[in-house]
Amino acid sequence: MTASPLRTRFGGGDARLGEKLMQVSWSFVLLIALVCGVGFLTLYSAANGDLSPWAVRQMFRFGVGLVVMLGVAVVDIRTWMRWSFVLYGVALVLLVAVDIHGASGLGAQRWIDLGFIQLQPSEIMKITLVLALARYFHGSTPQDTGRPVFLVIPLILVLLPAALVLKQPDLGTAMMLILAGGAVFFLAGVRIWMFALVLAAGAGVVPVAWRFMREYQRQRILTFLDPESDPLGAGYHILQSKIALGSGGWAGKGFMQGTQSHLNFLPEKQTDFIFTMLGEEWGMVGGVALLGLYALIIVWGFGLSLRCRSQYGRLVGLGLTTTFFLYVFINIAMVMGLVPVVGVPLPLISYGGTAMLTLLFGFGLVLSAYIHRDVPIGRHGPEMG
Repeated sequence: MTASPLRTRFGGGDARLGEKLMQVSWSFVLLIALVCGVGFLTLYSAANGDLSPWAVRQMFRFGVGLVVMLGVAVVDIRTWMRWSFVLYGVALVLLVAVDIHGASGLGAQRWIDLGFIQLQPSEIMKITLVLALARYFHGSTPQDTGRPVFLVIPLILVLLPAALVLKQPDLGTAMMLILAGGAVFFLAGVRIWMFALVLAAGAGVVPVAWRFMREYQRQRILTFLDPESDPLGAGYHILQSKIALGSGGWAGKGFMQGTQSHLNFLPEKQTDFIFTMLGEEWGMVGGVALLGLYALIIVWGFGLSLRCRSQYGRLVGLGLTTTFFLYVFINIAMVMGLVPVVGVPLPLISYGGTAMLTLLFGFGLVLSAYIHRDVPIGRHGPEMG
């Protein structure tokens, strides 16, 4: 079977913009837009029936992010491959800049104030780390990934930003970087026994890590184990979250009728605990419906990525889709009390500019890998024709 002329032109890298846009998986884009729409409605409710201050800003960010996503999607995947390490380096420099002169909030120093937006470099690093690891592992053989020495550089690529993020301090994002990096290692073919070795070593340093944790981080873990030990202090957030979720019942209290959220018992209702607010108003039906949309995005993302011929494209698509899954899993497990409260937003729903734009940038990379799925990339890197 011979390739179509359109597909041939994609392989040569000279496809016209219109042809590339035709190759976009618009069903995937629609699923993303539907989830964002749920977020707009929930933020509107969080402001007691007002588009300001959260919903209108989030809608504007989505509009900008949609343009960014499509722009990223039509750029040749080989271009992103060429710039992978540079983009990682920029994100790493921004993390260092946060440590030197970052803006503080809620007891943490995580942002760079650009005036028109509070830039959170750790969110950017979640994307660029996957790009850098995919670039490193592209063309690697089973023999390569079986050699411990070969894994030293990618381990540094993961642990260096994780350490900088942990210093901010941001335990949730540091954990996400390590888990996302581990996922790319697994997808690249690293042996299972190596993961077991790392987990064993990690378990061995837990007592040491406990000594270096800040007091509030220790308290979060202790509160996770027994939230009722301090119901008006450290355990307040998670107890109110569970009350709100439980009170929603099967069908919820109705749009804008949630008492825990609208009477301000529920903390951070527009950011980290927004799923709890949605569950109170729409009940189990609404929560499961949102989870269904998330599941479709994840399955669709994996499906698009697996169709890519190049190892780089597959690793980028699968790695970024796994990162999205980690966002969803950690946030929902957190508000349900299944994991400690670590400050991870609900993707495409929680209010936040950097998270929204970086997620849509990441989805653009998944689409780029799919659009240019038949572009051949040699073992030693791209050769633009």
